[in-house]
Amino acid sequence: MLRDRYGRSIEYLRLSVTDRCDLRCTYCIPKGFKGFEEPSHWLTFDEIERLVSAFARLGTERLRLTGGEPLLRRDLAGLAGRLSAIPGITDLSLSTNATRMTRHAAELRAAGVSRINVSLDSLDRGCMEQITGRDSLGQIMDGIMAAKDAGFDPIKINMVALRGVNDTQIDDMVGFCIEHGFTLRLIEAMPMGATGQDTTWLDLGPVEQRLRQRFKLMPQVARLGGGPARYLVTPDGRTSVGFITPMSQHFCGDCNRVRLAVDGTLYLCLGQEDKFEFRPMLRAGASDAELEDAIRHAITLKPERHEFREQPQKIVRFMAQTGG
Repeated sequence: MLRDRYGRSIEYLRLSVTDRCDLRCTYCIPKGFKGFEEPSHWLTFDEIERLVSAFARLGTERLRLTGGEPLLRRDLAGLAGRLSAIPGITDLSLSTNATRMTRHAAELRAAGVSRINVSLDSLDRGCMEQITGRDSLGQIMDGIMAAKDAGFDPIKINMVALRGVNDTQIDDMVGFCIEHGFTLRLIEAMPMGATGQDTTWLDLGPVEQRLRQRFKLMPQVARLGGGPARYLVTPDGRTSVGFITPMSQHFCGDCNRVRLAVDGTLYLCLGQEDKFEFRPMLRAGASDAELEDAIRHAITLKPERHEFREQPQKIVRFMAQTGG
């Protein structure tokens, strides 16, 4: 198992297959942004498979496909099939905005993707248009239901809580997830890039207390996935509500993940600049042993914690450039 300088086991790799997205969420990609990575700099499927295989040999078990919007990458299901077959990868999941899920749900499920997280910040059409930059709610809802029909379980709904934008709609989202048996994860917005730094984050502590009382939520005993959410569960056990609190109550002491951007840059922390570039090694013909040594070295660069509260203007790259 890979361990960093602070004794944390790193067994979760989030793999960005593109920095592009078909939405422009207000807390993520700036409107009019044109500075996306050149396709020639993207890791090829062969390069991705080599690198993920090296991580797997070193103990990485969990792999999540992210973006940008990963379904914009051509033949994502083909890549998923290759990655799910790598010895040691026991959990392959996907983060998506679901706008293209109706076309791809069945083939992704057949390729070995078992779980999905869907970004859905509101059930109100106008509010979603305000957040995402276009009328997207219908496509997203169709995509979620296509994923449900394809057998994805669990389906997790990620809702970024935005003060003054969708904070009054959280209870409705809980009700929606209870109705459909989805898992809800409420997320505090992080100050990444100009868009994130212009977003007013909402402290989820008081929200959690209110939801506990209204929906009679109880602490979740079983661990759900490899992420940082703290979960509560409904009395019947069908629906979990998670809270991801990087701003009000950071979880850096338990961080088990690193992020590989589409260009082969490994980011060791969302809130720091520490990174290691694998693309030059891969294209120079590095051996498997050299890749594994480089991964071990890269993990030693992982910082103890982010500084979102102390230095909110520090990170100028936005989330889609890092890998969600």
